[in-house]
Amino acid sequence: MGNDAAGECRVQHWRDVVAVAAGNVHSAPNTGKSHTVGLRSDGTVLAAGWNGDGQCDVAAWRDVAAVAAGWRRTLGLLADGTVLAAGRNAEGQCDVRSWREIVDLACGDWHSVGVRAGGTAVAVGNNRRGQCDVDSWRDVTAVAAGYLHTVALKNDGRVLATGVCDVEPWEDVVAIAAGSYHTLGLIAQGKVLASGDNTHGQCDVGQWHGIVAIAAGSTHTLGLRADGSVVSTGDNSHHQCDVDSWSGIRMA
Repeated sequence: MGNDAAGECRVQHWRDVVAVAAGNVHSAPNTGKSHTVGLRSDGTVLAAGWNGDGQCDVAAWRDVAAVAAGWRRTLGLLADGTVLAAGRNAEGQCDVRSWREIVDLACGDWHSVGVRAGGTAVAVGNNRRGQCDVDSWRDVTAVAAGYLHTVALKNDGRVLATGVCDVEPWEDVVAIAAGSYHTLGLIAQGKVLASGDNTHGQCDVGQWHGIVAIAAGSTHTLGLRADGSVVSTGDNSHHQCDVDSWSGIRMA
């Protein structure tokens, strides 16, 4: 669902997909300059949407274990812990060839973040608000990135943040997600925490329950319930929140 001006919603023919990612377009809203990426079970990658910076040039990728998408950029985590990148690199956000032992990654609008097997983090790209200042982080298991901030989940259920973000009080978190200006945390009890900009209601998640997975777009939020249904809140100007009829959805 959502804006299909560049064909980013034309994924109906995709098959054998085990994970998906969508590029945020905070920097150019409503321009149709976004894209969607899908990871197949055989380690190959699909892409649809705007390709002005080559962010959809991923057909030759092989042995990919995870994908991430940002503004005009796609990252692919290989089975050997190295990372591939395609797309815009004006701020150095695709300078990931030297990364090793990566187990998780995320794309912000203008920066890229990775988690190493030892629980440390690495980041490249725009650092205007300190969103790449992650060298001191330890015991990290997952990362998420927004427009001007980066968040990390620690193995004790606490959340680290750098840039424009306030998540210090959060505890018992099992998953995180980041939109352009808001951050989400899923706690073990199936409830969702939110912090940041709420102009479009993207942080109105206090009544959600039974949630097993979360995702954040630029200005909207999605939650997957244990029964396979989906809840949403936030900006719906392109019908990106029209998911009430979805059922049988499973975690990637």
